[in-house]
Amino acid sequence: MDAIPLPFYEIAPLDDITRNVKGLRILFVNVFAISAPESAGWTLIDTGLFLSAGKIKHWADGHFGKETKPNAIILTHGHFDHVGTVKELSSEWNVPVYAHPAELPYLTGHEKYPPPDPGVGGGLMAIMSPIYPRTSADLSGRVQPLPEDGSVPTLSGWRWLHTPGHAPGHISLFNEQERCLLPGDAFCTTKQESFLAVAKQTPELHGPPAYYTPDWEAARESVRLLARLQPRTIAPSHGLPMCGDEVADQLNRLAVDFDHIALPEHGKYVHRASTAG
Repeated sequence: MDAIPLPFYEIAPLDDITRNVKGLRILFVNVFAISAPESAGWTLIDTGLFLSAGKIKHWADGHFGKETKPNAIILTHGHFDHVGTVKELSSEWNVPVYAHPAELPYLTGHEKYPPPDPGVGGGLMAIMSPIYPRTSADLSGRVQPLPEDGSVPTLSGWRWLHTPGHAPGHISLFNEQERCLLPGDAFCTTKQESFLAVAKQTPELHGPPAYYTPDWEAARESVRLLARLQPRTIAPSHGLPMCGDEVADQLNRLAVDFDHIALPEHGKYVHRASTAG
């Protein structure tokens, strides 16, 4: 798999990605807070890894004050590195959790994700993937389905888009006015399969984390859908946020050349003979 290098001058500060979007990196995954100026509230996007609740709360307190809890938690999907503290935080804050309906079986303990695929190659993160949890957080009685019309509860001006492939109910979030895209794991700006690349955080446009993507046909179509949005700012769950006029062109290149750039040469879920450009 190749990559699309991104210029360092287009790196956006993780803590102030746009006027209303802030981010926090927790080891190898990012969480985000989106503020809603009309209500003076904010919404948490994903909840990072297990044992990171204290770090998230301290970060949120510094931006919004100790007395200002979020209006909701939105999950891009239910993989372990995105739901690590969702039960603790949602219970302490007493706020609703929203996810795509197709993700609810995993978020209520009824289904497990397909086994990870270490055969995709690329580095230590992929090799270690068989030990990653296949279960999600059990949010029975708390998680709610996102509205069918694509609106995001608590966040006017934002909409969610169903971007499956990496997970059946994976979503991305987009603000048309700011042209800001939170793609979740639909694509990354780091080679997530490689521990060294994750540590270095060299900005490169890659596909979704390959070891945890079971449906490459859907993953390709999801990237094409996101490329059509022509975002100016992208803030993925893995890698550095990027902004600038070149971002849309680079994302379009990833969409057009997805099989060459993102699709692994080998893997249990990879069927190159059936792919079409």
